[in-house]
Amino acid sequence: MEITGKIIQVQEEQSGNGRNGVWRKKDYILETGGQYPKKVCLTVWGEKIDQFNMQPGDQVNAGIEIESREFNGRWYTDVKVWKVTKDGHGSGPTSAVGSPPDVTTFHDEGGDDILPF
Repeated sequence: MEITGKIIQVQEEQSGNGRNGVWRKKDYILETGGQYPKKVCLTVWGEKIDQFNMQPGDQVNAGIEIESREFNGRWYTDVKVWKVTKDGHGSGPTSAVGSPPDVTTFHDEGGDDILPF
């Protein structure tokens, strides 16, 4: 899935320690175009923060993955970015950065599908 718009705000980077080591994430607020613009919070994880280097005012086309999960009876939705194409604003070709997410299916010994996280 893809979404296009302008980065209007960049949040502070967050980091911590998890069971797989140190993690980093950064949220960006994107505003879509059109007659009824919408604001969407995009999350970038790990080294892609430095790769994408999105700044306020950047016009971007982002490859996204939308995922919801339940915690204590409430549902939370993340919009994770895996690819960014920046608009060159007429100064040259657009640049694509990133790669598609890993879609490997994991199986336990019983043959049931399980998630890798």
